[in-house]
Amino acid sequence: MLHDSTTPVDWSDYAAVLFDLDGVVTPTAEVHMRAWAEMFNAFLSEGDAGGGDRAAYTDADYFAHVDGKPRFDGVRDFLSSRGIELPEGEDDDPADRETVKGLGNRKNDAFNAVLARDGVEGYPGSVRLLDHLRSLGLPLAVVSSSANAPAVLETAGLRDRFAEVVDGAVAKAEGLPGKPAPDTFVRAAELLGTDAAHSVVLEDAVSGVRAGAAGDFALVIGVDRGAGVQTLTDAGAHLVVADLDELVPTTQDAP
Repeated sequence: MLHDSTTPVDWSDYAAVLFDLDGVVTPTAEVHMRAWAEMFNAFLSEGDAGGGDRAAYTDADYFAHVDGKPRFDGVRDFLSSRGIELPEGEDDDPADRETVKGLGNRKNDAFNAVLARDGVEGYPGSVRLLDHLRSLGLPLAVVSSSANAPAVLETAGLRDRFAEVVDGAVAKAEGLPGKPAPDTFVRAAELLGTDAAHSVVLEDAVSGVRAGAAGDFALVIGVDRGAGVQTLTDAGAHLVVADLDELVPTTQDAP
């Protein structure tokens, strides 16, 4: 069933709700964006390893090549877009090693430093929706490409809202391909005792929306934090909202 974005979703139609984390529940997508920009622009300006186009990294690069993907996939896809070739490296490569995984680890270090320094809170509208869904007894999961998801949820004081967290570490352990493949969302629905046909996906990233669409989820809601309404719609969102507060029934709408 498709819903008009001006009308609150009838949550009783669904058995589970699956949330992306960064940019949907918490504003950590902004922290990720800054960490990616810092890492890539330093790399691009400090030499010519791998050749290719060394023009400055921009927000457009983030949305086109990095947003919502597993970290090393984001490094790989951005470098490929610039014609830059680096060795793959190892998962534990140090941050100063010029490999795909070394750059990914450099970005992760920058993200964790900002998280530890500044902390994070949930978007007020997202917390309101979580409160509403808890009142309905709907099971919830976080599905994130980031292995930092549990730490972010703990820092935000929201870990207890979610029965399951399928993050980058779980995906690696279980051999699940990351977004835009639907597998991590499908796994989360299974862990909540249901399937894609009875679950809602909430995503701000094009890759995540594509994952929801590829998995034939009952409802895919795009959250426009910068990707653009038309872009998210074209990726497969059934509806797009600017804030999750729009999905909470008003007093007169509530049953």
